[in-house]
Amino acid sequence: MGQSDDGKPGGEELRGEALLKEVCRRIRLARSHWDAHNNAACRLERERALALYGKLSKEEKDRIPQVLRVWLRYRSEKYFGADRTAPGSSGRRH
Repeated sequence: MGQSDDGKPGGEELRGEALLKEVCRRIRLARSHWDAHNNAACRLERERALALYGKLSKEEKDRIPQVLRVWLRYRSEKYFGADRTAPGSSGRRH
């Protein structure tokens, strides 16, 4: 059995309330990985959450708790954004 683009087994597309719940679940999971200092897992779940978040309508995005939206779009961008040093590379000078 294949996996859908949200990482779950099966192939059915999430829609409506199910999609909204999955986005919130993924953001919370990414935050829990962040709190545990597990950056690789956090990055993966954040990317999955962002992919699903992009499928939401404006009205659906407004239904996601603000604290989750802020973490996903702003705080995590500070640490995982495109302008950050790639993992494993030395960004410090000795």
